[in-house]
Amino acid sequence: MIEPTIARPGIDPRFKRLLDAYPMTFNAADGVEVARARLKQLPAPAELLPDMRVEQRTIGHGELTDIPVRIYWPPDADTPLPVVVFYHGGGFALGDLDTHEPVARAHAVGGQAIVVSVDYRLAPEHPFPAGVNDSWAALQWVGEHAAELGGDPDRIAVAGDSAGGNLAAVMAHLARDNADQGGPKLMFQLLWYPVVTADLSLPSFTENANAPILDRDVIDAFLTWYLPDVDITDPTALPVTLAPANAADLSGLPPAYIGTAEHDPVRDDGARYAELLNAAGVPAELSNEPTLVHGYASFALVIPAAAEATNRGLAALKKALHP
Repeated sequence: MIEPTIARPGIDPRFKRLLDAYPMTFNAADGVEVARARLKQLPAPAELLPDMRVEQRTIGHGELTDIPVRIYWPPDADTPLPVVVFYHGGGFALGDLDTHEPVARAHAVGGQAIVVSVDYRLAPEHPFPAGVNDSWAALQWVGEHAAELGGDPDRIAVAGDSAGGNLAAVMAHLARDNADQGGPKLMFQLLWYPVVTADLSLPSFTENANAPILDRDVIDAFLTWYLPDVDITDPTALPVTLAPANAADLSGLPPAYIGTAEHDPVRDDGARYAELLNAAGVPAELSNEPTLVHGYASFALVIPAAAEATNRGLAALKKALHP
């Protein structure tokens, strides 16, 4: 007897209606400014944002001293608090402190933590490794100044979505590998639909080649802008600062929560990294959302299914930071 084929769930209907009304796709020929404008076309309703203390600063470490950040303090919280360094998504070319304002605030509330959202330099004006360098300098600054913010320097985590998930994972490696030079030591990494293997041959890249928000044209545009001089035909040859999954040793990294989406080209990328971390003895929880697409955490204020998925990751963050 032939077993019936079980169709995978479709995209959440409410989410699909929104995406159909505001298509986000583009290609490299459109230019980066068109892409940046499209990311900004869905502003979050201001009345839905949780109220809290917010401060804009310019920080840095070593030679990099002019990195803009936005710092959030959760309301009605006793100090010292854990600190989450957050890296926004956007393919290393799009996004800023404003586009990810709702996501950063959600991490402050959900994680009951101070959040430092980092405005790292973007491609194509500043291709790899500029964003990595800024992200590392910001994390080092947080490690040195956490107490001044009302934070606990022994409870620091990194978080990021998409490209920011890549940067957060890279920061976990750099912190581990530089522990003898001040680290800082990280308690947790929260990776939303991250790019961590750079392996475009994984099945989800073909299965979801025409997915909303992130399709192959968008992926190719990001690669063109971020890695103009890097050969990615052999992803296993890429450095850890591009593909954290390529590290020879994954042991000693902080525990992770990896959120992926069924209808997302990078779904298998995050799943593979979770497998590798667990095999190396690093606790890594994988949560694949069956009806969601890439970028769902940015829609948590307006799409209930995205809110439920985002809250699962934030609950894991809070549990890790408030043992």
